[in-house]
Amino acid sequence: MKIAFISTRGIPNNYGGFEQFAEYISVGLVRRGHEVVVYSPHFHPYREPDYKGVRIKHIYSPEKWMGSSVGSFFYDFLSLRDALKKEKFDIIYEAGYTSIVPAYIWFNVKRIKYPLFTTNMDGVEYKRTKFNKWVQKFVFWEERMAVKHSHYLIADNMGIRDYYKEKYGKESKFLAYGADVHEDYDVDVLKEYGLEAGGYFIVVARLEPENNLFMAIEGYLASNQYGKHPLVVVGKTNTPYGKYLMERYGRDRNIRFVGGIYDFRKLNSIRHYSYAYFHGHSVGGTNPSLLEAMASGCFILAHDNIFNRAVLGENALYYGSTDAATEMLDGIDQAVSAHKKEYTERNLEVIRRDYSWEKLVDEHEEYFKWMLSQRKGG
Repeated sequence: MKIAFISTRGIPNNYGGFEQFAEYISVGLVRRGHEVVVYSPHFHPYREPDYKGVRIKHIYSPEKWMGSSVGSFFYDFLSLRDALKKEKFDIIYEAGYTSIVPAYIWFNVKRIKYPLFTTNMDGVEYKRTKFNKWVQKFVFWEERMAVKHSHYLIADNMGIRDYYKEKYGKESKFLAYGADVHEDYDVDVLKEYGLEAGGYFIVVARLEPENNLFMAIEGYLASNQYGKHPLVVVGKTNTPYGKYLMERYGRDRNIRFVGGIYDFRKLNSIRHYSYAYFHGHSVGGTNPSLLEAMASGCFILAHDNIFNRAVLGENALYYGSTDAATEMLDGIDQAVSAHKKEYTERNLEVIRRDYSWEKLVDEHEEYFKWMLSQRKGG
């Protein structure tokens, strides 16, 4: 098979979840004998034409001077044009829909019989609170157009799969992100941040409202853990909401904003040695940072929604409000003593069983082969 991955910020990953996914899955498919191309913006720091056997096509993106919100539309359009005009792919995998829909409509991909298009629908994007109401309406329209124009849909979470079935009567293939169980932890990493093993809470997230950092922070401030264990916030603080959080809480010595950490081994060590880990994501999908927290052996405190429960099941504590977060933290010492070993071991087994990268490469290969068989059968 000849497969394209479009709408990521390129590989090797230096950005986020879709990029990590594209790196692992594309390399795995190449090892299985398939030809894979990953489209990357021209400014990606990795400039070689291939990466571990994966061919890379650098496409111009005006993001640096137009901003990512607008520039990504042009980048996706140019990537799709290249894929349709200059290559002969069997399958085009679209990572998310929010910036590809105009290109889908322009090229009328619904009527294209070959290559086959499959779109990973990510979360329920129009519910992101960083969007104003007009942007939310536009993104909701994009969601409907993506469902209409894609040949096949992918859901990375069972809750997302159910959403598209109930709302549009459209089936989607459940294919999650991956993670590998980590074992190369380094306790000395903590010294850089003035931390002690088992002596801090942590949250790793993009600093956006829908990730419920306000709920976790306010819950912590009102709890009996305030001043006992600091709360460490990992994530870029240059977003508008990040700046708001810094202005409001940045002078509190018990709340430590440490910025983004992109050394994977260092980040996993900081996760692993935490007392407990907050996961506040709420707008859908299987979040890669949640899988990494599970793979790092964290005791997880999760925002209570169907997406997080679909991944964690009963192997976490849940909160749905600031008061609930405070109550949970007030009893955290007893919960850690009673449940941490059991929950972390179960989560590690879930990662090994359901989310290993090798398993997910196999599942994607089988799915792509199935897509082609459907065409041939038709």
